Amino acid sequence: MTSVPTPIPSRTQYVLEEIKRRILTGRLTPGQALVETDLAAQFGVSKTPVREALKTLAGTGLVVMSQYKGVTVRMVDADMAREVYDVRLLLEPEALKRAVRRGASLDDAREALTRADEATDTAERSLANREFHRALYLPCGNPLLGRMLDEVRDQAALVSAVAWAADPSWEREADEHRVILDLALAGDADGAARALHAHIASFVRRAFPEAGFEAEFAAAEEYRKDGQA
Repeated sequence: MTSVPTPIPSRTQYVLEEIKRRILTGRLTPGQALVETDLAAQFGVSKTPVREALKTLAGTGLVVMSQYKGVTVRMVDADMAREVYDVRLLLEPEALKRAVRRGASLDDAREALTRADEATDTAERSLANREFHRALYLPCGNPLLGRMLDEVRDQAALVSAVAWAADPSWEREADEHRVILDLALAGDADGAARALHAHIASFVRRAFPEAGFEAEFAAAEEYRKDGQA
């Protein structure tokens, strides 16, 4: 009986995931040049999989391809934060509300929160944070809604990485995550959605005050005060 060989992950996929991980954990910083020959040498591959990976990352908004400047990690500014977080504020709380109302399992969110608490470095904590949010919206019952949020997920993580590098706020956000999950597990769909909205709004307003989320931030702070009363 012949054994079936284990499939080897494509070189392009490997390079793609590694470059993305380095961007989202801050090893590659906004504006940094991504040179095909250098990356190919680092990963031990030809330039072809690197080129394909960079094209894919450009499609997701993590890198920018310019005829004159080549490929660079996307810069993060208030305009980008406004675009990305506006989508999150519109869609993510609604997705969580639907997930809670349909009684979806939130075990993955609980596990991601535990991983974040036990993380020993920023990279691990950042990845666990991303998985926590995805585990809240993915079981909403509408695959299209989940895919729409997935499309901005990497860009949101890039904004977060820049904000955390300037002003780490892990403890506050971890506390907010616990409140969101507790409300969701208790079956309080509206309460969980409001807590998530407040969490997203307060984060982007603290990190990018010029992004123009004053009203959302004020509502988030009012909600927070009500919850502590």
